[in-house]
Amino acid sequence: MLTLVYPVIDPVAIAIGPIAIRWYALAYIAGIVLGWRYMLHLCRAHATPVTAKDIDDLVVWATLGIVLGGRLGYVLFYKPGYFVENPAEILQLWKGGMAFHGGLIGVFVAFIAIARRRDLPWRAVGDLVAAATPIGLLLGRIANFINAELYGRTTDVPWAMVFPGGGPLPRHPSQLYEAALEGLILFLVIHYAIKRKDALDRHGLVGGLFLAGYAIARIAVEFFREPDAHLGFLVAGTTMGQLLSLPLLALGVWLVATARKKA
Repeated sequence: MLTLVYPVIDPVAIAIGPIAIRWYALAYIAGIVLGWRYMLHLCRAHATPVTAKDIDDLVVWATLGIVLGGRLGYVLFYKPGYFVENPAEILQLWKGGMAFHGGLIGVFVAFIAIARRRDLPWRAVGDLVAAATPIGLLLGRIANFINAELYGRTTDVPWAMVFPGGGPLPRHPSQLYEAALEGLILFLVIHYAIKRKDALDRHGLVGGLFLAGYAIARIAVEFFREPDAHLGFLVAGTTMGQLLSLPLLALGVWLVATARKKA
């Protein structure tokens, strides 16, 4: 069977004595910084009601939302029973365990709070956040690939790989599928809509495109991704990732359908 050789990369990017900096942490940091700079670019290039000062403050609160929401989402959605028995491990972020859907809820709370405090249209703030989020998704999925985690189901496609910890059989590199669909392609689609179709002029349109696009990409990739061992397949052969993406798809369609021209 033809397979690609998995490029074993040390998950630790830099180690100084007992201090280890992992690629996964660097991906989070780079995603936040690049997303922040991209939102500032959009603010300057388009007549948005959101200012650069608003973006600076938003990034601080959104970072907290990503970390806290992502961790709580993982605890509640994927391993509630385990953490009920081991509550002290909830704060042990270095052991891994973050959920995108939880992080999304955390960011949503952050930008709604900023919008209300600054008297800004929440859809306009959400559009900027949505435009930048695929950058973080792209880097985060690449970090998942480096960690050899969240790999795909067994397959005989020529580009399959044998992942450390995934057994002897070749598997789909589903992390790269997600990096391409949820990250690169979704970013390009949204960037095109902003640049060519003035999507930021219709508050809620970019946010809706992101939510619907992410949900479709995640649901599709879940057919190739190995489900979590402790959860397995759920209703009608679906996975937790697919079920959690359905409300995002509905919300995204609603935002696109109700997007309105700014005053």
